[in-house]
Amino acid sequence: MAAHDTDVIVIGSGLSGLVAACTALDRGRTVTLVEQEGPQSIGGQAFWSFGGLFLVDSPEQRRLGIEDSLELAWEDWEHTAGFDRDGDDGEDLWARRWADAYLDFAHRDLRPWLRELGIRLFPVVGHAERGARTPGGHGNTVPRFHIVWGTGPGLVAPFTRRLRDAVRDGSATLAFRHRVTELLTEGDRVVGVAGERLADDVTVRGEPSSREVMGEFSLRAESVVVATGGIGGELERVRELWPASLGTAPREAVRGVPVHVDGSGLGLAGAAGARLVNGDRMWHYTEGIKNWDPVWPDHGIRILPGPSSLWLDHLGRRLPSPNYPGFDTLSTLAHLRSVGAEHSWFVLTQSIVEKEFTLSGSEQNPDLTGRSVPKLLQRVLPGAPAPVQAFLDHGEDFVVAHSLTELLDGMERLSGPIDRAGVVAAIEERDDAVADPASTDPQAVEIRRAREYLGDRLVRTAAPHRILDERHWPLIAVRLRTLTRKTLGGIQTDLDSRALGAAGEPVPGLFAVGEAAGFGGGGVHGYRALEGTFLGGCLHSGLRAGRRA
Repeated sequence: MAAHDTDVIVIGSGLSGLVAACTALDRGRTVTLVEQEGPQSIGGQAFWSFGGLFLVDSPEQRRLGIEDSLELAWEDWEHTAGFDRDGDDGEDLWARRWADAYLDFAHRDLRPWLRELGIRLFPVVGHAERGARTPGGHGNTVPRFHIVWGTGPGLVAPFTRRLRDAVRDGSATLAFRHRVTELLTEGDRVVGVAGERLADDVTVRGEPSSREVMGEFSLRAESVVVATGGIGGELERVRELWPASLGTAPREAVRGVPVHVDGSGLGLAGAAGARLVNGDRMWHYTEGIKNWDPVWPDHGIRILPGPSSLWLDHLGRRLPSPNYPGFDTLSTLAHLRSVGAEHSWFVLTQSIVEKEFTLSGSEQNPDLTGRSVPKLLQRVLPGAPAPVQAFLDHGEDFVVAHSLTELLDGMERLSGPIDRAGVVAAIEERDDAVADPASTDPQAVEIRRAREYLGDRLVRTAAPHRILDERHWPLIAVRLRTLTRKTLGGIQTDLDSRALGAAGEPVPGLFAVGEAAGFGGGGVHGYRALEGTFLGGCLHSGLRAGRRA
């Protein structure tokens, strides 16, 4: 091999790329990080995130009386993932191995490693997606959603500091505004990258940046790590790959990630001999709302709901079990697409919105992001959290009303005719069930069950009440759309994060991490994810790549 410019090239400055780069640096390797965006975008989607991590049998869980185990976590994972591609193609072969390895990591090594990095966890463990409580149901049977104190920026910070220290000592180079368009190969080995130097751009993080080309570049290395993310920002690509199991692709989706998250790295790796698998598996949310203060086009925010809101389809029909707020994302998405719903509705009260609405993302949670205890304590005071109130005041998807007629009129103004009598009947059905302690209505049962857990009772569930109880008004309706987010398939990798070719052998010199690798193995989640495993998958796959690249 000819002389190289650096030991390791990492393409992409998101969390998995940062972890891979820092781990390689800790081994004494020299690293060049190549990123098409500017330095303001370092940290990628992790910076925008709520900072939720899936851990198993943690001290935080035990302090709250949560009984968890590695065996229970694996049972939940297997039921949720639904791995079924173990035949001749073997698309799930490495995914299963990665799932086993990740669960062990989340059980034993993740929390001690985070503490070594100075990362701390919020003491209340959440239940971001509860799943169906049926045999073989999807979801976490116990709360496992651990929020980083500092959210996404707090998780990213130790790695950016390590990288910048390495820049100062000469062991790392940061090549921002360099867009890779080709992986260089010699025979079957990947030996470097080539691409375009883009004009400097001072846009803020997440805004579309200039694609003006100022020149070309090429770099050679012993190892190249693809950390370029998925396709969530490229709506047409999402629609093209939309799985038949989820019905027809939505026409009115909002973006949960910036437009530059377009999956370009997948094509580069495929052209260099890597095998791409499970491209039809993806994870999108049904609780998306238009950001009233957008950063990128069609910028959507996800509501992390508690269990009490009434969920209706576009015509006003109550969604069937287990499609309740915060339960089974893909089941709900499949149902809505099967009935032709481009949007759906939450109907709730001011009391519910104050206690149960959390908006996903670091910028929507300034108290946790800023590690501010005084601001955090304000969550228990009357009134909606300030970011939620801003959406109530300015969001185009919100209807706030002081009578049932006003609510129904507002819903129709936003989205056209609804079955007004059906909406009223659904509210009354839900209210009668919630008011009856002996009711077997599945949603009422789940509301009661949620409040048995101390963490939910303290910060995530409102005291049960009728939506038509005027003491809890105003009434609120929220129009929800599909929010694009994660690619679950990608570059197939072994447990060293080495990219595998069509014959199942490693492509020499090529590694893949994070979402580009399906968070490990080309699809560690199978068809569905347990909440908190996206950031965890970035950490895990980046760590394994950095130890070998």
